[in-house]
Amino acid sequence: MCGICGELRFDGRPADLTAIGRMTERLRPRGPDHGGSYSDGELGFGHRRLSIIDLSEKSNQPLVDQELGLALVFNGTIYNYRELRRDLQQRGYHFFSEGDSEVILKAYREWGEDCPRHLHGMFSFALWDMRDKTLFLARDRFGIKPCYWSRDGQRFRFASSLPALLAGGGVDTSLDAAALHFQFTLHGVVPAPRTVLNGVRKLEPATWLKLQADGRESRGCYWALEATRPGRPLAEEEWVEAVHEKLRAAVARRNDVADVPVGVLLSGGLDSSLLVALLAELGRSDLHTYSIGFEDQPEEAGNEFEYSDQVVERYHPHHHKMLVPNDQVLARLPEAVDAMAEPMFGQDAVAFYLLSEQVSKSIKVVQSGQGADEVFGGYFWFQKIMEDDQGDCADRLRRYYFDRDHQEYLNMVQAAYQVDDVTGDYIRERLGQAGADECIDAVLRLDATTLIVDDPVKRVDNMTMAWGLEARVPFLDHELVELAARCPPDIKFQSGGKHLLKRVARGIVPDAVIDRPKGYFPMPALKYVRGEFLEFMRDIVNSRACRERGLYQRKYLERLLSAPEMHHTRIQGSKLWQLALLEFWLQRQVDA
Repeated sequence: MCGICGELRFDGRPADLTAIGRMTERLRPRGPDHGGSYSDGELGFGHRRLSIIDLSEKSNQPLVDQELGLALVFNGTIYNYRELRRDLQQRGYHFFSEGDSEVILKAYREWGEDCPRHLHGMFSFALWDMRDKTLFLARDRFGIKPCYWSRDGQRFRFASSLPALLAGGGVDTSLDAAALHFQFTLHGVVPAPRTVLNGVRKLEPATWLKLQADGRESRGCYWALEATRPGRPLAEEEWVEAVHEKLRAAVARRNDVADVPVGVLLSGGLDSSLLVALLAELGRSDLHTYSIGFEDQPEEAGNEFEYSDQVVERYHPHHHKMLVPNDQVLARLPEAVDAMAEPMFGQDAVAFYLLSEQVSKSIKVVQSGQGADEVFGGYFWFQKIMEDDQGDCADRLRRYYFDRDHQEYLNMVQAAYQVDDVTGDYIRERLGQAGADECIDAVLRLDATTLIVDDPVKRVDNMTMAWGLEARVPFLDHELVELAARCPPDIKFQSGGKHLLKRVARGIVPDAVIDRPKGYFPMPALKYVRGEFLEFMRDIVNSRACRERGLYQRKYLERLLSAPEMHHTRIQGSKLWQLALLEFWLQRQVDA
């Protein structure tokens, strides 16, 4: 796990190493163990390393193979690197390190643009071919690892975070009106390649991009998710057994492919509890688990310790439990916003930030349960979509998922930022693509391959990497997701959703955890906005910077400020928090 950046010039000038140095320094928290750079005329790379596999200096990056004529910067983990290494050795390749990074170099020389298809893991990498003078970038199937880029007539730059690109300078920071429509409709999700800034784009998941030194480019998608029924129908017991096997293998890979200890973020929900149980089932011992809680509000508890404690009592890991007071949440909020590569509306972003700070003091790698709800159907709106037969699939998703209807969005933003219903058009086009048998299949596929990339996968990556902590997400193992996507909805949605995971968990996870109502990472103070949190948000949206930006209509803002607890989205997010968060992010990341 690392931070990567670089530049390719199109105008014949050498790469701007000073700008690359600024970008690399901005990425230091992602890789506190080592920093390095590489240049070859028009190409320059920067890298920050978090040492996880092959802790020796032989795996420091940028990684250069003069024999093959290739240089690499890589962020992520390749879980099948040992198998690939043996295969490539049989094909005649020689290795000088013991890590997974070098495998990518050899795999690219052997398979070229088809290289990413052979990689099982989470990754974002850039590879320079010295012979052909080409730059090749690729991103993993679910976008677990980020890749931002900017381009003009003179150069192309990329980095693991948007703020790192801004540190390089020369980026158009005007607001993308279409991206804002996505941002405020899909609760912070802006599907790739857009970001809220016109001058910054991001590489799509499961995609590669190749650039020539003269500026010509080509790109391709190397993987797609099929959500259709298998040729031979499977009984429920067969589905349960298959999911159990694939999930156990995914958990084992993410525990064993490391030269440092691996812990678990234990929230108290089914998903993280199941990770602990499966590691015990696999015979892994000396496990460290971590839980965090916050102050209660009258409407909602601020922690789920009553459930995580039951898992700890059963399996006796080395458990670390933290309780954070509200005054610390507000005091540390600016830091959490600074760690956001893009503005995030998820109320648990600051929770992950504070949890990661504590976890990173004792461990470098953790497994986390993100993705299970999206892949196995755990959210309440999935059930509502299935039960609704009015309109097409896009209409149903809009009714239960969109934060704002299009007309409300037009009432929220000033005329300069008003656009057509780009989110509605995008969703309708994506849901209508072939390869999904039913509406709910198409919705789950969209969530797993697109929506989850920005929420919560990006949130987990940004908040953990802010402290040099690597988070691994076994529920997004692509083989497991491929299996789950083909399971019939009438099996998947039994027992209120996530039926297959509940069946796997029964007997190895406490019943109280399995049978509890669906929970969310509790962050009550940012959901029920009152007191000093309300004043904080009021100050932001009433600030001179916000007024001069001219994004929000004051009438809409005043309505939210007059009764903030009355204005929640369909999935219970605070609308005022969304507006304040975007403005605060712009002030700290763009205006600063």
